[in-house]
Order: sequence, then C-alpha cells, then structure tokens
Amino acid sequence: MQQTKEMMVSLTEKAANKVKQMLEKENKKDYGLRVGIVMGGCSGYMYDISLDKAPKESDIVIEEKGVRIFMNPESIAFMKGSTVDYKDGLQNAGFKISNPNVKRSCGCGHSVG
Repeated sequence: MQQTKEMMVSLTEKAANKVKQMLEKENKKDYGLRVGIVMGGCSGYMYDISLDKAPKESDIVIEEKGVRIFMNPESIAFMKGSTVDYKDGLQNAGFKISNPNVKRSCGCGHSVG
C-alpha cells in the first residue's frame, strides 16, 4: 500500500459528503471508497465504485476531502485526472465519473474504453 499526494482522482464536495454520509449510516467509519475499472461492458471497461474496509497491498491510497480513496495501479493509469461527483435525481442518481482519458463510451453510461 502506498500513500500519495499526487492528484490521481478527485472528489467533488458533493461526492465526498455522500461518501461520509454512507459510511456513517452503515457504521463503516474506517472504510474507504474503492474507485477503479474492471473488464466488461460494451466498450471494454466498466467503473467500479464501492466501499471497502481496507486497501489491498498493491493499492494506492489517496486522501481527498476527508475520504480515503483506494485504487489499484491498473485503474490509476486509465483514470488519472478523473473527478468523481454525486448526482441526485429520480433517474440515474449515484456517483458519476468525469474521465479525460476516455476515448469512447456507450449509451448505458457505465461502460468506457
């Protein structure tokens, strides 16, 4: 596990507050936010966002607005410079990632390449 000050991924204020609310509500105060990509989807990769108890050995840990973010090295290369936001609404509420490295995406909004 490595800690870094370099801005690999940032959280908006709204996203950071939502993560803190979720950790409080689920009584997971020591957890962090896992952000990354996994193989799949119609464009080749899909975003993976979840709460995780601890970083894995190879993870990079980023401290952002009071939230620990866990990322594996493979995801960092693809997601460097991305911003995680949280959108409210009746449809498509949830975490949204703005990634300057995406070359293509599809209509589902969850698959990128």
